[in-house]
Amino acid sequence: MGLSKVPFGNDFIWGVSTAAYQIEGGYLHDGKGFSIWDDFVRKSGKIAHGANGDVACDFYHRYADDLQLMSDMNIRHHRFSISWSRIFPVGRGEVNQAGIDYYNRLIDHMLELGITPWITLYHWDLPSSLEIKGGWTNRDVLEWFGEFVSCCVRNFGDRVKHWMVLNEPMVFTGAGYFLGIHAPGRRGLSSFLSATHHAALSQALGARIIKSLQPDSIVGTTFSTSHIEPLSTKDRDVQAAKRADALLNRLFVEPLLGLGYPTEEIKTLRKIEKYMRAGDEQDLKFDMDFVGVQNYTREIVAHSYFIPYLRAKLVTAQDRQVPTTTMNWEVYPESLYHILKKYSTYENMPPLMVTENGASFPDEVTRNTVNDTERTAYLQEAITHMHRAKQEGVDVRGYFVWTFLDNFEWAEGYHPRFGLVHVDFESQRRIIKDSGQWFARFLADS
Repeated sequence: MGLSKVPFGNDFIWGVSTAAYQIEGGYLHDGKGFSIWDDFVRKSGKIAHGANGDVACDFYHRYADDLQLMSDMNIRHHRFSISWSRIFPVGRGEVNQAGIDYYNRLIDHMLELGITPWITLYHWDLPSSLEIKGGWTNRDVLEWFGEFVSCCVRNFGDRVKHWMVLNEPMVFTGAGYFLGIHAPGRRGLSSFLSATHHAALSQALGARIIKSLQPDSIVGTTFSTSHIEPLSTKDRDVQAAKRADALLNRLFVEPLLGLGYPTEEIKTLRKIEKYMRAGDEQDLKFDMDFVGVQNYTREIVAHSYFIPYLRAKLVTAQDRQVPTTTMNWEVYPESLYHILKKYSTYENMPPLMVTENGASFPDEVTRNTVNDTERTAYLQEAITHMHRAKQEGVDVRGYFVWTFLDNFEWAEGYHPRFGLVHVDFESQRRIIKDSGQWFARFLADS
């Protein structure tokens, strides 16, 4: 009989996720301002093969055809993000009406095709003018972000009811403000801790603003997650794995749930108190309508004297000689089951949504087809493990594939392909991959 969506029930949400900078292109078109990613891709050596998102999938101009393709594939829910600098070219102040008009056209066309919009408010593309003022390290970002959220809800909230406040704050603070490998390319503990606290406050602030303007809205936020296992049963590896788990899986969700930061496992996090003010502990909390879980793989962790703050290192999939994706991540769809089970154990956890899950493999176009059997198998296994978690009592209510179109994959450029639809970035031709054909049939199953 094969895998079916029927056991998940009629109310279960099935969709795809995308992000503005990764697909839109439309670089500086119609009044759009610079974002930190527009800047970062122009720094030598930061992006594989010198790639950038100036054109990407050209979704800005091709959205009507792409949405029709989405509809033809029986996809009825689309999670996408709003480019902050397309709405506010300098981050705040005067609104760019052309940007508002674009997203209105996009939302209207989705609704005409029977596709429900799910908006991610921040997917990493902070306006450059705000980064000059400190970006996420400046507490004023709370005011800036609040203005952006309010503008989006006021302009789109009459038709959009589903919102996600932040996309993966651990990634944009860790990679962008500590490691320097993502925009804006800053490094250091103080940058990371201040950005972390302000992002954690913003995820609750954004939700409060949405609810105040649109009480019947359905609001969540999303977290990057990886199932963590110790390399061995030795206590030092077990403790290292606990520290890695605190950083990668707990740092943002626990303050949201009213549990504070996981400072017991990572003592260095206590320095975040420097950036806290009276009332912040309460302001970090918010009762979301759902929490978005984004999961791709697991990590094996070992103790390391040489890694500052954490004293833990990830043992690479290559060193473990296990199958990998083109992101060099272990092919381990069962990770989704473990993360859903882990998050469900929190006492105050709202319903869960899988807001990103997928895999990147080396696709080849042969006679106008892409026979991506590995991706199809990964998605099928992940969905099977999600169903296993649901059968065991986890309140999971939706699943969004990452991603609809092959796109600009941040520092990795265009080499990794996650899409259900193949994109030829020179001709902009689209080909539905075999995985996309399978997903379309899966969604048609009644």
